[in-house]
Amino acid sequence: MKILWIDLNSSYAHSSLALPALHAQVKNNPDYQWDIVSATINENIGMVVDVIYRHQPDILAATCWLFNHESLIHIVSRAKALLPKACVILGGPEFLGENEAFLRRNPFVDCVFRGEGEVEFAKWLTCWKQPVQWKSINGLCYIDKEGQYQDNGLARVLTFDQLVAPEESCFFNWSKPFVQLETTRGCFNTCAFCVSGGEKPVRTLSIDAIRQRLQTIHRHGIQNVRVLDRTFNFNPRRAKELLNLFLEFHPHIRFHLEIHPALLSEELKSELQKLPKGLLHLEAGIQSLREPVLEKCRRLGKLSDALEGLKFLCSLDNMETHADLIAGLPLYRLNEIFEDILSLAEYQAGEIQLESLKLLPGTEMRRRAEELGIRYSPLPPYEVLQTHEITTDELQVARRLSRLLDAFYNTPAWQALTRELILKEKGFLSHFLDCLTEANLIDQPMSLEKRGLVLYQFIKEHYPSYLTEASIAWIEAGMSLKKQPAERVKTKHQTPPEHWEVLQGNYHERLKLCFLPTDTEGLHGYWFGFETEIQKLTPVLKAKS
Repeated sequence: MKILWIDLNSSYAHSSLALPALHAQVKNNPDYQWDIVSATINENIGMVVDVIYRHQPDILAATCWLFNHESLIHIVSRAKALLPKACVILGGPEFLGENEAFLRRNPFVDCVFRGEGEVEFAKWLTCWKQPVQWKSINGLCYIDKEGQYQDNGLARVLTFDQLVAPEESCFFNWSKPFVQLETTRGCFNTCAFCVSGGEKPVRTLSIDAIRQRLQTIHRHGIQNVRVLDRTFNFNPRRAKELLNLFLEFHPHIRFHLEIHPALLSEELKSELQKLPKGLLHLEAGIQSLREPVLEKCRRLGKLSDALEGLKFLCSLDNMETHADLIAGLPLYRLNEIFEDILSLAEYQAGEIQLESLKLLPGTEMRRRAEELGIRYSPLPPYEVLQTHEITTDELQVARRLSRLLDAFYNTPAWQALTRELILKEKGFLSHFLDCLTEANLIDQPMSLEKRGLVLYQFIKEHYPSYLTEASIAWIEAGMSLKKQPAERVKTKHQTPPEHWEVLQGNYHERLKLCFLPTDTEGLHGYWFGFETEIQKLTPVLKAKS
């Protein structure tokens, strides 16, 4: 039996765990011949279908999620037309809700899985040719020969800790810049917008099992691990054990974690403070800084505790903490989003990620959309179009604001300057956003240099008192000293003054100096030193006179 997996991702930087997780459970069965076709959603559909056709599989399988949904359906429909005897089975987050409409609309799909597939998919492989036996497969949804819709509920792997690890599959992709490590399934929280909201029971792997898997990951030279745990600090004792485990792999591996800032015990705070720099990258789930919004979303944890925890996390200089906001949540207004960004900038969040709410299949908020006054796209990615509190136009403003944050605040070269303007100049965000929109730049991809030029020109026209800070940011980013942001910089025959205060680095005579004056007489300003013997564009010395 030939099983062909369609591995369709949004980019080659990402890789799904679905195939190795499923294959690992049956990898020793000689009756199954597995193969894979990898592609991205940007590739030519006809070429992908051609590769599939040449494999002549018995079973076509794939995982479907909101960003590959459209492309995957186009590919599968064509492949089924060419291979009418092949059985098409799909799984993934897109099928956590009601599936009858999908199956009737797409008759070339034989069945779909709802839930966790490792155990039930292995069972289905033993009876895939006998649809009369499909009723015994938990989570399977299909249209039977009589045209009746059959729904076998939700599949749960209660023996999560007994599964064969995905890393043991030959299809585990070790070529990506990071790997995902699932340490927990389920979530204690009840967020109405999340597919894991209220997913019980919560199942975990033992610390020893995680250690063994990290050892395997380390042997393959992987330096970044994204830990898939909805809220790793829900259990403070286990969180401490995980942190101690991660320390065993320092400095070879960096860990990306999701953390709930409202659930930080004093003991865990102490543990986080002691960690070496660079070990952790934290994603702090905050969503909104408004109590009524969080209550409507059924997110557990007091807002006051979350804000206190977030301030603490952002104050740590040994790790970076990112915070996220979600536009389109019930009761959340556009002016409040702007105010919350101001607060997060004040906390010095490492990144501020502003996303639009998507009503995903299987979520409580999607089921209650009409009751909550939410209008959303019926097609992927199911984005919210309007609520009682935010209009369609305002959601587009929020989308553009997200682009601005990514281009400037979330870019290290321009973050400090952008943050200072956000905090000190009321209306900066709105003003800058309007200018970028009017110039048709907000949706255009811009290089690091282009963004610096745009920001400098905007400051020169509207906030000239920040020109020195803008020039310093430009120089420290390693940008050309011949471009406009360096227009006041003196580069020729510069020698150090008799007295200066070295702010960074060490001076030696081989450095090439440049001087940025801060007064009209040129008596005071900033000095920057560049190495001439190595290809290094950023300054190695910064001083003030």
